[in-house]
Amino acid sequence: MPSLAELLKSGHLHRMKASLPEISAVSWTDFMTGTDSGNHGIFGFTDLKPGSYSLRFPNFLDVKKETFWDVLGKKGKKSIILNQPSTYPARPLNGILVSGFVALDLAKAVYPLSQKATLDRLGYQIDIDTMKSRQDHAFLWSELERTLEGRERALDHFWKEDWDYFEFVITGTDRLHHYLWNAYADESHCYHARFLDYYRRVDGIIGRLILAYRRLTGDEAGLYLLSDHGFCQINQEVNLNTWLQKEGYLRFSGDPPKGIEDIGKGSVAFALDPNRIYFNRKGRFPQGELDEAGREALKAEVTQKLEELEFQGRRVIRRVFDASTIYSGPYTSSGPDLLVLSEPGFDLKGSVKKKDVFVRTDLEGMHTWDDAFFWSERKIEDDLKISQVSSFIMSHYR
Repeated sequence: MPSLAELLKSGHLHRMKASLPEISAVSWTDFMTGTDSGNHGIFGFTDLKPGSYSLRFPNFLDVKKETFWDVLGKKGKKSIILNQPSTYPARPLNGILVSGFVALDLAKAVYPLSQKATLDRLGYQIDIDTMKSRQDHAFLWSELERTLEGRERALDHFWKEDWDYFEFVITGTDRLHHYLWNAYADESHCYHARFLDYYRRVDGIIGRLILAYRRLTGDEAGLYLLSDHGFCQINQEVNLNTWLQKEGYLRFSGDPPKGIEDIGKGSVAFALDPNRIYFNRKGRFPQGELDEAGREALKAEVTQKLEELEFQGRRVIRRVFDASTIYSGPYTSSGPDLLVLSEPGFDLKGSVKKKDVFVRTDLEGMHTWDDAFFWSERKIEDDLKISQVSSFIMSHYR
């Protein structure tokens, strides 16, 4: 990646913490609002309907805080945002927004809607077919190529527009890591060279952006690169609800249960994907059995047991966080009680139907928390969080 290598010489690469949980729905929302889940209200790709065990899928309309490009808009600044995850359906802004995953309908993923005709003409595709790509790697490559080609055409088109802030997101690397990490790790893999070639192509896009930005501004003072999380290879997937069942904290009325809605009497805790543990508290849930006094004791007990969990002599859990120490703001009470951070290689899951705590599926790569990156021309503090990045970007417009 020669373009990126050149950029690293002219600025500073910062190690950055993603959100907790370390998933794109939360991390990108932390980024664009400059806050955490307790303030913006997004705790995962799924959440619980208030006062129930039923799941819902929160979207951009559920984000309780304005984005930093909303703030720029109030200052008369125009923003163009291409392929930003977790912005569906697209909300109005002073500029152009094309939502990234999980966007379902391009007509609802574009603001203003008049830009949809341009995207259609450019052959723009929101995302790959993730389910088919996961099972068919030849299809995955064709989807990665098609979506990246559409992204590049959109970049070339919208870059020529008038703008004050321009954001371009590449998500194909995430898909490649989840489904074909082994192709990177194993040099003898049939797709190893193709994996590296994809990164060379991404590097080419970075190089074009650097040159275009230099021509536009004469320097790199307002240029930034970042990831919303890190990545590593999966060794084992870990089913938290199965572990809670085996430890006696969770019971279901059905076998197999259809979902958390089948929670049974005697349950004091359950998990939601990927690593959120909720206590079945009185007053919060219909069958809540835990009072406030029992809550604190349960936190200590579950934390200790999880942090002692091992697989073949290896430590599984790196740390268990009390969510009240991670989140701040008026929506903190709507979130989980505990956030479980695994050691790299142990991918935490919230399935209710698995019989075994440790399993392996066809997923090959998993997100990591504290090795996301942020590059900027200027050096900033070492203990950087993704929620702090927007204020750093905004300083360019003062």
